[in-house]
Amino acid sequence: MYTIGQISEMFHLPISTLRYYDREGLFPNLQRSGGARRFTDREIETLRVIECLKKSGLEIRDIKVFMEWCSMGSSTYPRRLELFVRQEEAVREEMRRLEKTLAMIRYKRWYYEQAMKDGNEDGVRALLPDHLPEEIQKLYDLANEE
Repeated sequence: MYTIGQISEMFHLPISTLRYYDREGLFPNLQRSGGARRFTDREIETLRVIECLKKSGLEIRDIKVFMEWCSMGSSTYPRRLELFVRQEEAVREEMRRLEKTLAMIRYKRWYYEQAMKDGNEDGVRALLPDHLPEEIQKLYDLANEE
């Protein structure tokens, strides 16, 4: 059993967030001892799923619906699976967006390193849009694709 303070430290979450999750019914089997919340490995696993779903872009109200489905048993497996299929695609899309962002950052880093080496941007600009070194060209193209 873990205290709310221990869980707060373990997950780097404010105690107020854990209390909010509890009030929202996200820990339906949470035990109390003398009024204090006591977390088990079950709540830890639940919290891992909650945090995963949050990071994937799901709102607390939607996570609450998911938790309700979990309490309804196996008849909700298809809905739960569909939720994770949707969230997987959302995360993949975010990763693609971040890859483009990273490509632009890496390209611009190279750009300014070259400009500093040359003392100006003229040489780099002359290579645009399609005469850059191969690896840099790939970054440039990825960063600028629609």
